[in-house]
Amino acid sequence: MNVSSIQAPSLRARLSRQFALQTMVGLSLVCGAVYLVISLTLSARQDDTLVKKRIAVQRLLKEGQEVHDIPGIKHLMSDFLAGHDDLSLVVRQENRAAVFEKDDPKRPDSMSKRLSFPVQLPTELGGAGQAELIYDVSKDESLLSRLWWTLLTASILGTFAVSATGFVLVKRGLAPLNALARRTSELDASRLDQRLDAAGQPEEVQSLLLQFNALLDRLQVAYQQMGAFNADVAHELNNPLSILIGSCEVALRRPRSAAELHDTLSSNLEELRRIATIVADMLFLSSAERGTPARRSFPMSIADLAAEVADFHEFVLEEAELRVEVRGDARAAVDAGLVRRAMSNLLSNASRYATRGSLIEVRIARVDPRHVSIGVHNQGPVIPAEHLPRLFDRFYRVDPSRTNADRNHGLGLSIVAAIARMHGGTAIAESTDQGTYIRFTLEDPGASDAKAVAAPAASGRPS
Repeated sequence: MNVSSIQAPSLRARLSRQFALQTMVGLSLVCGAVYLVISLTLSARQDDTLVKKRIAVQRLLKEGQEVHDIPGIKHLMSDFLAGHDDLSLVVRQENRAAVFEKDDPKRPDSMSKRLSFPVQLPTELGGAGQAELIYDVSKDESLLSRLWWTLLTASILGTFAVSATGFVLVKRGLAPLNALARRTSELDASRLDQRLDAAGQPEEVQSLLLQFNALLDRLQVAYQQMGAFNADVAHELNNPLSILIGSCEVALRRPRSAAELHDTLSSNLEELRRIATIVADMLFLSSAERGTPARRSFPMSIADLAAEVADFHEFVLEEAELRVEVRGDARAAVDAGLVRRAMSNLLSNASRYATRGSLIEVRIARVDPRHVSIGVHNQGPVIPAEHLPRLFDRFYRVDPSRTNADRNHGLGLSIVAAIARMHGGTAIAESTDQGTYIRFTLEDPGASDAKAVAAPAASGRPS
C-alpha cells in the first residue's frame, strides 16, 4: 500500500474523539469516586453498628446475671434483636453449646459481616462464653449494585451527550478553517495578488493567516521575477541565436571563399562563446542557489588577489584612462577562484560606468573578527535609489535600452551576490554624488583560530 494514499483522520474527528475520550475518563473518575465513597461509608457504618451492638450485648448479659436459664437468655436476646432485621446473634458456652442462636443458614458468607467477642454468662451456664454478631449486608450490596449500574449508565449517557455537543462545538469552531480552505482553493498563479482576510478570525488562526499572506507575497515576487527572468533569458539567447542563424543563411546563399567562410565562422564562434558564457553563468547561479558552499583554502591576502584581478583588467582600464588602487588588506580563508571572479565582475562593472580618467578604488577591510568586506568604488552617474536593491537580480539593468548588451548580459552582479552567499556573506550597493560603491562580505571561519593581519587602510596599491 502506498504510504501517501493513507489519509490521516480529519482534525474535527480527532478533536471530537479526544473530547469524547476525555469526557468518558472524567465521568468515569467522578462516578468511580462517588461509588467508592458510598461503599466505604456503608462499610464504616456496618462496622460501627457491629461495635455498638457488641457493647450492648455485653452490657445486657452482664446486667442480666439474675437470669439463670437458657430460655430467659433467649428471651432477653430476642427482645434485643427486635426491629433489627439485618442483625443476627449467636451466643455459645465455652463448650460450644448454643445458648442463643438466630442466624439464616442459607445466607451466603459474602452477604454477611461477622464480629466475635467474649461475653459473661450466668455461673450455671459456665460463666464465660462467646458471642458472634452477624450483619446482613445484602441490602447494602443491593444498594451498591443499583448505584453501580446507575453511575455506569449516567457515565455512558453523559459521555454521548457531551460528545455530541462537543462535536457540534468543534464543527462550529473549525468553520473559519473550512472557509479559509475554500478561499485558498480559489487561489492560483494568475491570482496571487489576492490575500486572505484575517479580520474577525480567531487569534490562533490570525498568525497562520499572516504567515500565509507573507508566503503569498514571496510567491508573487518569485513569480514576477521568474516571468521577468524567462523573458530576459529568451531575449539574451535570442540575439546571438538570431545573429548565428542570419549569418549562416547569408553564407549559404551563394558559394563563398575560404576566407569569407573563415570570417563567418569566427563571428559565429564569438556568438557561441557568448551563449556558452550565459549558460555557464546560469548553471553557476543555479548551483549556488542549491546551497553549494565555497571551497576554502588556507588564509591568504585578499589584497594580493585584488592586485591579480587589476592586472588582468589592465588593458581595458588603460583604454578608459582609469586608475585602480587597492586600499587595505585582510587575510582570510576563502575560495580564491570565486573571490577573484567576484572582484573581476565588480571591477568590470565599475570600468564600464566610471568617469573617464577617474580613480577606481578596491577597498578591503575586516568589519568584525569573522567578516571581511571587499568593495569597488568608482566615480560616475548616480544610480537612483529605487534601482539599488535590484542590482543583484539576474539580467537586471538600470538602463532599459540594454546598452552594451552584446558585452554585458546582466549576470555579473548576481554572481557577486551568489559568491558572497557561498561564503556566508551578503552583497550591498550604495550610490551617491560621491560615487557608486558596490561591496560584498565574506565570513572567515578561521578568524577565531588565527589572528588576521590587516594592512593600514591608508596605504594604497596602485595598478
